[in-house]
Amino acid sequence: MNFTRWSARLPGTQRRAAARTGHAVPPDRRGDGSVPAARAERPSDDTPSVPAVDELPVREVLDRVPALVALLHGPDHRIAYVNGAYADAFGTRPVGAPAREALPELDELGLLPLLDQVLRSSRPRTVKSRKAPGGRSYTFTCTPVDVRDDKARGVLIFAADVTDHAEAAERLRASEREQREAAVTLQRSLLPQELEQPDDLRIAATYQPGGTEAAVGGDWYDVITLGGGRTALVIGDVMGRGVRAAAVMGQLRTAVRAYARLDLPPHEVLQLLDGLAAEIDANQIATCVYAVHDPNEGRLLYASAGHLPILVRDENGNVLRADEPTGPPLGTGGWMHASGSVPLGPGSTAVLYTDGLVERRDADLDEGIAALEGALAGATGTPQVICDRLVRSAGVTAGHDDDVAVLVLQHPARTGPDGDLFRNAALELLGGVEAAPHARAFASGVLTSWRFPVDLHDLGVLAASELVANSLQHGIPPMRLRLRRTDRRLIIEVTDGDEHLPRRRRAEPADEAGRGIAIVATIASSWGSRRTPGGGKAVWCEFALPRGTG
Repeated sequence: MNFTRWSARLPGTQRRAAARTGHAVPPDRRGDGSVPAARAERPSDDTPSVPAVDELPVREVLDRVPALVALLHGPDHRIAYVNGAYADAFGTRPVGAPAREALPELDELGLLPLLDQVLRSSRPRTVKSRKAPGGRSYTFTCTPVDVRDDKARGVLIFAADVTDHAEAAERLRASEREQREAAVTLQRSLLPQELEQPDDLRIAATYQPGGTEAAVGGDWYDVITLGGGRTALVIGDVMGRGVRAAAVMGQLRTAVRAYARLDLPPHEVLQLLDGLAAEIDANQIATCVYAVHDPNEGRLLYASAGHLPILVRDENGNVLRADEPTGPPLGTGGWMHASGSVPLGPGSTAVLYTDGLVERRDADLDEGIAALEGALAGATGTPQVICDRLVRSAGVTAGHDDDVAVLVLQHPARTGPDGDLFRNAALELLGGVEAAPHARAFASGVLTSWRFPVDLHDLGVLAASELVANSLQHGIPPMRLRLRRTDRRLIIEVTDGDEHLPRRRRAEPADEAGRGIAIVATIASSWGSRRTPGGGKAVWCEFALPRGTG
């Protein structure tokens, strides 16, 4: 076996041979950023001669190499040579035996097809960090060589032990997986475990964390029932990734729920949230949309802090993009947010979403939103079905590189027996001494026509009377009494032109006033008040309907 033919192919062999024999050496190139080549010196007469590479005992050298070396020849890859390191790792191998029978470790590693490819192409191939039987990891380099004078072709296998590097990389990957799992667990625990389901809306949401190679982000959503039949909906995205982004998201979501209880207009909620975001972390930016649905108005009132536009599909399948107004993201400060509105009547569907659903590196953001509009126009079914279809149409999979949050709400068009469970009645109050008796008679007639039980009828008339009396005493025109029933509750609301919100207080025995709100708070399931967008206020109370109320 002629080892000298392929020994010269080993890395560095030619350069070392040239240095020892004094043949041409590449000149020293200074200033080009390369390492100067070693200069060969002409040996003096008293310097001992250095043998050429061809004269070195190659087998003895390879036997002492710590890397695994094997030489195979012929189309069936018969063993020509294995060094001591290879024998120590996998055992001695009989010379002349085919690799498929005598080198089962190569078969387990999937290298036998690679040997055929090296022979056919006459080009070296490398396979990085394969775990061999026994648990060690190696990087295999297969190089075509001539193994005999008759030009028989073979493959030289050179395997470097990279176990320490592989184990370090695996520890790093495990640490990254643990951090990601902690962030995902934190984020999921901060998201609502179960969405609130208002009487007038049907709502579903989907959250898809980024793939295993991406740290989880700070996407969130929430649904908050405000009372009086109104519902707040919010979706947001904290810039950045990891546990920090998820923690900031949790703080913002908690703050939104607290601010929502104040029943403020959407732009005022974002104004408060903007200041809080700057206090939490001045370097952390977040986008957010806060919207309020009022079934009496049939509209969605919203404000946006740098977030993507809400999409609404009406009952005819037309999709509307609510683009304006949009302010800067939360945490920037110094901006006065404004509220806008978009129709959301019976039969309509609205979608709130984060950028992971529509943003792609190879496409413009507007293209992604336009594609989502097309998908929404053709998506029908329940909110959960629509969520799944929108995510699927956007190509979001488990390996998606960004978090995705989608919130879908429907305002169903109710007809027939279902429509009888959702009714409205309103009375304009002109003031004067006859206003209170007129309001009581109106409430009594409406509740009787809705076939409520006697006790609920009487409580509803009493609550309407007290709210109207309070408005007549402390409010200003225009005044209106509104009664609304759903399949779960009776809602009584009185509006007037005065912005002073009532509060519950303890009335002294000698006081002639101050008991109206206390009475309403005692007999009703809940009550509240808010300022209306056009000026003035609304005071409302709710009664839970007993099961089977038709």
